[in-house]
Amino acid sequence: MNIKSIVAIALLSLGFSLTATGQVVSQAYEVALSEFRPPATENGSVAFKACADCERRLVRVTAGTRYAINSKNVRLVDFRKAVNQAGNREDKTVIVLHHLESDTVSSLNVSL
Repeated sequence: MNIKSIVAIALLSLGFSLTATGQVVSQAYEVALSEFRPPATENGSVAFKACADCERRLVRVTAGTRYAINSKNVRLVDFRKAVNQAGNREDKTVIVLHHLESDTVSSLNVSL
C-alpha cells in the first residue's frame, strides 16, 4: 500500500511539473524607430531590426493588429502618420509584439 501511494504521488507531481512548463506564444521586440518601417495597409507587413547587428525581419500584420501611440489605441492611418512625422528617430522606440504561432504582429506601440 505504501509503494502504491508513493508511485501515485510521484506520477501526480510529474504531471503537474509537465503542465507547468509554459510554451512561448509571443515575443516582444523593443525597436528603435529608425530601424522600423510601419505597414502600408491593414494586410501589409512591418519591417524592423531588433538590434544594429540583427537581420531585418519582415512580419505581416492583420486586420486584428492593434496600433498604439504612447499606449493609446489609434487607427493604422494615425499610427503611420505619427511614425512618419516623428523627429529624433534614434531615441524613440516601438514595441512589436510578434505572435509566433501565426507569424503575425499582434500589436505595435510607439513611444513618442
